[in-house]
Amino acid sequence: MHTPRACAFLQRWPSLQLLKGATTSSIRKFYQAQAYREQDKLQQLLQEIPKARPLTEDEAVLLASTMMVQAVVKQIPDLTESFEQYDQQIASLFKKHDDSTLFGSLPGAGPTLAPRLLAAFGSDRNRFDFAAEMQQLSGTAPVTEKSGQSCWIHWRLACSKFLRQSFHEFAAHSIPRSDWARAYYNQQKQRGKSHHAALRALAYKWIRILFRCWKERRPYDEDTYIDALRRRGSLLAKNFA
Repeated sequence: MHTPRACAFLQRWPSLQLLKGATTSSIRKFYQAQAYREQDKLQQLLQEIPKARPLTEDEAVLLASTMMVQAVVKQIPDLTESFEQYDQQIASLFKKHDDSTLFGSLPGAGPTLAPRLLAAFGSDRNRFDFAAEMQQLSGTAPVTEKSGQSCWIHWRLACSKFLRQSFHEFAAHSIPRSDWARAYYNQQKQRGKSHHAALRALAYKWIRILFRCWKERRPYDEDTYIDALRRRGSLLAKNFA
């Protein structure tokens, strides 16, 4: 929705009612002016427009919503430009950072998650003494509660949501790019865990690895970690042998 074409579309037709009143030729001319070449998708769009139905017929809601679209769509290009400036600055600072090689070596981190993970750990090696501190701060470590004879485990609510999301997303992106991460995720799924629970478990394990790399200022190496799993006789290593 932040693309120039989407903004131009909403500026011209800020409501479904106005769009349904447009002729097929005018819609085609709009996309031609936008240098849109996917004719199959355009034809599908033209077929779907007459079938579309509004969620409400309330004129007050439709009028207010149309005015809101017209107001917001003018702000999106400026916001997009600001976001791009942020991205450029983050990329520049990350490239100059001493730990850029370390966090850039992580499978699946890429230009977005690598700086986020670097920011999560920071540059002060004295900040954390144990990986468990980061696991708890980021919310990947579960909480165990006991009362009398009862004991239950649940996910951690009191944590940094940004950190939890960062490690959660990184764990997901690492699965197609890391053999052991994929095997571990599949192992958790086979044990009956949901998709997100399995990702949290994987993130929990990744933090232990990242913490060691961070403390020793050493980039991550997939082969080194897999060899360590095999030397310890880990069942996980047998799953992708």
